Amino acid sequence: MHIPPNWGTFFILIVSFLVFWFIFSRLFFRPFLGLLAQREGRFKDLSDRTEKLIKEAREADAIREQRLNEARRTALERRDTERRAAEAEAAKKIDAARGESHEMLEQARAKIVEELANAERELGRMGESLAAELAERVLGRPLNGQRRSAN
Repeated sequence: MHIPPNWGTFFILIVSFLVFWFIFSRLFFRPFLGLLAQREGRFKDLSDRTEKLIKEAREADAIREQRLNEARRTALERRDTERRAAEAEAAKKIDAARGESHEMLEQARAKIVEELANAERELGRMGESLAAELAERVLGRPLNGQRRSAN
């Protein structure tokens, strides 16, 4: 069985399809595609801004690292300068202390030598005195015409 096409219905369907296509295109498709284009444009802008911010952050990090390295270098130089100054001052103080201790040692040596000389003289006098006294006791008379002192 063969059903002949109804050309009137077919043309009405075609015309209604074109009318609906035109209406839907104007009311729904174009605004929707426009929204999609805007959204895509916003995403592209956000992506560009994100890349720009990342680039700026990297540049800021590089500048911060450079400044930090410079500050470290300056601090190291200052520390070395202060260390050298402290070492020089310590060396001066050590030299002064050595000189002072050497002077004190020389004074102590001189005092010891002097006391030793005094002790030797005193010991010599005491020896002579004891020898004279012993000689007087052994001889039983005073030496060199001196009288013996009473004990």
